[in-house]
Amino acid sequence: MSPRELHITYLTAGAAGMYCGSCMHDNTLARALAQRGVDVQLVPLYTPIRTDEHDVSVDEVFFGGINVFLQQKFSLFRYLPRIFDHMLDNPRLLRWATKSASKTDATMLGALTVSVLRGAHGHQRKEVKRLTKYLQTHSPPDLVNFSNMMIAGCAPALKAQLKIPALVTLQGDDIFLDDLPEPHKSQAFTEIRRLVKEIDGFIVNSQYYADYMGEYFSIPSEKIHITPLCMDTGDFHEFAPHHGELPAPDPSRPPTVGYLARLAPEKGLHLLVDAFIKLRKKLPQARLKIAGYLGDNRKDYAEDQFARLRSAGLEDAFEYAGAVDRPGKIAFLKGIDVLSTPTVYHEPKGLFVLESLAAGVPVIQPAHGAFPELLAATGGGRLVRPADTDHLAEELHSLLLDHPLRRLLGEAGRRAVHHRYHADAMAEGMLAIYSRFLPDRAGEDEQKKG
Repeated sequence: MSPRELHITYLTAGAAGMYCGSCMHDNTLARALAQRGVDVQLVPLYTPIRTDEHDVSVDEVFFGGINVFLQQKFSLFRYLPRIFDHMLDNPRLLRWATKSASKTDATMLGALTVSVLRGAHGHQRKEVKRLTKYLQTHSPPDLVNFSNMMIAGCAPALKAQLKIPALVTLQGDDIFLDDLPEPHKSQAFTEIRRLVKEIDGFIVNSQYYADYMGEYFSIPSEKIHITPLCMDTGDFHEFAPHHGELPAPDPSRPPTVGYLARLAPEKGLHLLVDAFIKLRKKLPQARLKIAGYLGDNRKDYAEDQFARLRSAGLEDAFEYAGAVDRPGKIAFLKGIDVLSTPTVYHEPKGLFVLESLAAGVPVIQPAHGAFPELLAATGGGRLVRPADTDHLAEELHSLLLDHPLRRLLGEAGRRAVHHRYHADAMAEGMLAIYSRFLPDRAGEDEQKKG
């Protein structure tokens, strides 16, 4: 089956009002597949997605966040006519209701998570029927790809009604599940292990995550498929290798460390702040620039980190740029010499690493999760012992003073990302995986004629 004969539905979970790495990955993939001629629908669940690229998702939301919550809490909402659901699922209403929302709190959503995983047997069965009907009448897909396991409860129903394979991309599911309280965590795992038997294949971006999630969800190894993490390098064209060497840094600019991620404990901002305070004792002219989404439930955490810097006499040595859009992100990367986002959890992707390398900025990351593989493949940075802020401060100091090495690492990373980790390569890798689950219809038609 050629790309132009292929119909794909990609179901992605919106992340309320914040920029979400998974949403951006899914949106980039959908755009790249469409550019190859694939008829692809990017369908948001829970809320509209927010991305710093052109949003190609359909202007409709399924399993609307307000609706599924009310259906979970009050049985009346499980039977209301569609006209009421339509009002509650309005994308504008969902954007308004979640514009100040923070990272989803798993501890508050245990029962809802289990119910959604139960699909047609959960309290949101009405939503399963609505999504199934939509896909039957709007460019029926040859394959459906879920962006994470938490939204795949409806997979058995879709497979039964549409007679298509169902795949799941795993990209941080464990982080959410680890926070679920009991008994909901155990109940969720029971449902997930049931679903594993129904899902045709699982997609991950690293060998680390393949091994980890295979054990975590009891997934047979033959069901797991690996394709490298990639990004849209289109807006980074000014950094493309064919434009020549990277420009020399402005000699008047002090050596600058960057942090690019949401401001949250799991992303390790507190570790970088600790390392930066130590770094300043050796390199008094160093500066710290911070960019990323800040949810309401993390404002106290972020302010604590800023207060630590002020208490150390570094009020004029750092700045917070806020949640930057695409042009703002590129400008941010132009203004730093090295990036470090020392995550506490084992990161399954690390999109911010690719973005930094695409701009020729080397990275220093903890030696866990997907980072060792990513840096081994790109040559764009160094690894440090996880949660060791002394080691992180030492490596930041060394790299900031070693201009030739910094340029060497930045150049290696830049070439790797622009040559091998761009959106078109991601689309090619995903099509190769999809093809394993799709029959050669032309061949089938010929056999029938015979």
